[in-house]
Formats: sequence, C-alpha cells, structure tokens
Amino acid sequence: MDAQGRGRADNNVDPADQWVLNPQTGDYELRLTPSGGQSAVPGPRRGAPRRGQQQEVPAQRRRREPQQPAQTGRRRSKPKKKAKGKKILLWSAGSLAFVVLATAAGGYFYYEHLNGNLTVTDTPEAKNSFSKDEAFNILIIGTDKRTGKGNEGYGDKGSVGHADTNILLHVSKDRTNATALSIPRDLIVDVPDCTDKDGKVIAGTSQVRFNTSLGQDNRTPGCTMKTVKAVTGITPDHFMMVDFNAVKTLSSAVGGVDVCVAKDVDDKESHLKLPKGTSSVEGEQALAFLRTRHSFGNQGDLDRIKVQQQFLGSLARKMSSSDTLTSPSKLTSLAEAATNALSVDQGIGTLNKLKDVALELKKVPPKNISFVTTPVLDNPAEKVKATVVVNEAKAPEVFNAIKNDVSLTETKKKKKSAESARLKGTKSEASEVRVDLYNGSLKTGAAQETLTWLQNNEGVTKSSQLGNKPTQKKTTLEYSPDQADQARRLADIMGLPASAMKPGKSEKNDQGLPAIILVLGQDFQGAGTPIDGASAKAPKVDGQQTADKTVCAQ
Repeated sequence: MDAQGRGRADNNVDPADQWVLNPQTGDYELRLTPSGGQSAVPGPRRGAPRRGQQQEVPAQRRRREPQQPAQTGRRRSKPKKKAKGKKILLWSAGSLAFVVLATAAGGYFYYEHLNGNLTVTDTPEAKNSFSKDEAFNILIIGTDKRTGKGNEGYGDKGSVGHADTNILLHVSKDRTNATALSIPRDLIVDVPDCTDKDGKVIAGTSQVRFNTSLGQDNRTPGCTMKTVKAVTGITPDHFMMVDFNAVKTLSSAVGGVDVCVAKDVDDKESHLKLPKGTSSVEGEQALAFLRTRHSFGNQGDLDRIKVQQQFLGSLARKMSSSDTLTSPSKLTSLAEAATNALSVDQGIGTLNKLKDVALELKKVPPKNISFVTTPVLDNPAEKVKATVVVNEAKAPEVFNAIKNDVSLTETKKKKKSAESARLKGTKSEASEVRVDLYNGSLKTGAAQETLTWLQNNEGVTKSSQLGNKPTQKKTTLEYSPDQADQARRLADIMGLPASAMKPGKSEKNDQGLPAIILVLGQDFQGAGTPIDGASAKAPKVDGQQTADKTVCAQ
C-alpha cells in the first residue's frame, strides 16, 4: 500500500485532504474528524499505552510493532525480519526531508505514528541530545546490504552491510553555511577499537578499507563514527542511515528529481537509460542513477560520488521548493517515506529532535551548502589501483576548515555585538600582560610551547605555564574587568575570537599578583597559529559543488 493509502477510512478520505492551514503559525495541521467513524490517519497501535502511560520495550525493537514491551525512554529498533534492506546515502532523508516534519505532525495520533516509524539505536559515540545553538556534525551512512524487495541486483550479494556511502555533514554555528564531506569507501584507514551492540569490544584493524568500519565483525555505526574521527580529526555528533527503498519512495514523493548527463547513457549493468541533457528520475530509475558506475568518468567509486552529490543537491532544491512545501499530500508522503527509511542514534531519535535538525539546516542557503570529497591519492602500495589513501598535502586543510567552522563558500558572517565589543578598546603593552597558561588541548606540551613563543617572540614576559586542565573544545581567556586591556592585547597576539573572551574572573599567579587565565583548547593548532578559525582562508577543493547548481555527470 502506498504512503497516502495507509490508514484510509472506509469512505476513502485521503489523509492529505484533512490538513488545514493554521493562519497563526503558517503551518498545515491535521484536523481529525471527531465522529465515531474510522480515523483518516493511522491511530494508536493496538495495545499501545494512552498518552502519559509507558510500557517496557527491549532496546532493539521498532516502536510501531504492536504489543511489544519497551524499555522506558528508549525507542525500539526495527526487528531483523522486517528490515527494509539495503542502505544508501540519501540527502533528503538524512537532513532536508525533516523540514516537512515541522508541518507534517500536527495531529497527535499521526505524530505518534510517524515517531513510531523511526529506528533508534543507543550509540555511546553519539551525543545524547541535539543543540540548536552550536555547530553540529552528522554522519550519514549507506550500506551495501542486498536485502529488501527489488534490491537483489545491487551491491555485494554476500555483504554483511558495509559502509558503502558516507557523508559527514557539518552545519556551521551561525547557520550561514554547511559542508557535506564525502568519504570514499575504498579509502585505506586504521579502524580503531570499538564495541558491538552488546558492548563487546571489537579489536581495531590497520590498513583496511573504510567500508569495513561497519558490518565487519559486527561493527556498528558507532565504529564508523570513531573511524571518521581517527581519519579527519572531526568528531561526528550523530549518525543517520537510510535504505535503498527510501531513494525510490522519496524521489517519487516529490514528483521526480532532475538530473543531468553530458552524454546519452545506456548502462546494461544498472539498467539506467537516459538521453543527453536533463531528465527527471524517480523510483527504480533514481536508484539506478545513484548506483551506476560504468557510465561516468573512470567507472570508479570516486566518479560515482560526484553523481550522487549532483542527485542530492537536486533533491535538496526540490525538497525546499514551494511546490513541495505547500503541498499537504507531498508533505504526508515525504514524512512517511523519510521516517520509515531512517535509523538514527538516541540523541536525535524522536520526531521533535529531527524537526529541530531540519529547521536548523533549513536556515542555510542552498548556495552555501558545499559538496566535497576527501582529497585522496591512488594507493602507492598497489600495482593495480583499487584503493586510495588520504592526500596529506591537501586533506588536512579541508579537515581543519570543517573543524574550525570555516565556510567553503563566500558568506557574510553573523557576529554577536556583545561578544565583538570585547575585542574593542585600549590594549596594554605586551610586557604588561600577566597570564597563567594551562593546557586543555589534546596536544602534549601545548602550554609550554605557547609560553616559549609568547616570551621569546611576542614579549609577553610575565607569563607562567601551570600544567594541564580538563580537555575542552575551545580555547578560553578569562579575566576580571580591570584586566580587559591585557586580555585584548593577548587576544590580538594569539588571534583569539571574541567568543573566547570570558570576562568575570582572574587568579593570582605564583607571586601573588592577579593574572588572566588562558586555557588552550582542542582548536589550538600550534604556537603562532591564529586560534580564530573563522579568520582562516577557505581551501580550494577539486570538484567542489554547491546545492544550488547542477553539474552534468560525464
């Protein structure tokens, strides 16, 4: 049964016909008929608790399954026998599709129905909550497992479900930009130790393909998250996985996705057949477009990544179009398809949390959503080139840009006037700055390195190094109001952003004199390197695309 047909009443009323525009909010809300007849949308499942009640359910069971016990505070994952099957990266289900959930959950029962569609897995590597006030990183994973109706012709027949497609989505703190970093499945990496779903430790492996970070030896998405951090230095906050069937249902729900090819395509492997130029694809044809590798470039995974990025950018534009967002029937279909497709961690494992993610991403202009691929080189250890390695000359600056929240497109940075004012005003002479340094970074000896540089190169002679503090993400500079001029001078010397300035307190140094407090964070790159990542120059990345433009596949 299709998404709109589910739960229809006997009088064949489409649920979409009962969405009413609320003039106060500008959102469509579901108005259920208060009669005794069958509801036009799925009601609560048989045996489900009423509002305010809870039942005990096991951790790995899907909520929508009737009469299954559940563990308080946790969502049930989908049982294996009902698994949707093969997974693939899908930009809309992984991010933009959740914009529809802001308007598609007006009715309580329908909200509970959509919420129950989600598959949620407790993941120690993921945060337990989502912050709307910070930058965030979501790892979107697609596996190559072949289960699922109609998916027999795709992927590796015997695969346990490897990380076939991977995108690390970074959304900036000020919401002016986002970067979607593709990580090739054939990238040679060291997979760190991690745990399986039962908490059993899985030993890491060296010099293996990135895709083995999932599925191999029962590795979970948390293992893939740890591998991403080991390779890039960027910490994923959450993960999302979607399935092959979502490509079909979501592309059909929006009425097709426009794609462009530079030449006629007739691929006998994927059965993709397209004329030169722009075509609209949906369903099985959309899946074939994403999976084909024999029609473009060198017929390798890197060329397929470019094709996927084109598709995802086009889908993002279609998702945010007025034609989609003002259509109650499309919103209903999209909400069903998106929630059915998803596997997520506990930190974003409810409809409300996913709505928050979507609304934050919706603030980013499509022209500032960049699609890039990790810079790589052919594996020098191979005679027949089958895998790649990180390009150490180019990749670090891309990773550092993401870590430092630097946009890969031109944007106008939003600044908080109260914070910016802290950098304005008189500055002491460097020789008058009295500062105590602590190391809260992950770099051994960072405080001593900075002390030596300040004293020998910058003339900050009244400085002391006092050891380690608990690790913190950002560098901070604390000072009392009468030390603001000293703090401004040190901030200028070190390239500190206004957000690092913390007025309010100081401490006494080993001579009993008041000193400002500098704690180096994980954003510390080395003595003499500005800590204000926002001032860093964005790197130029080969093959970079943005979500507002179409690049024809070649």
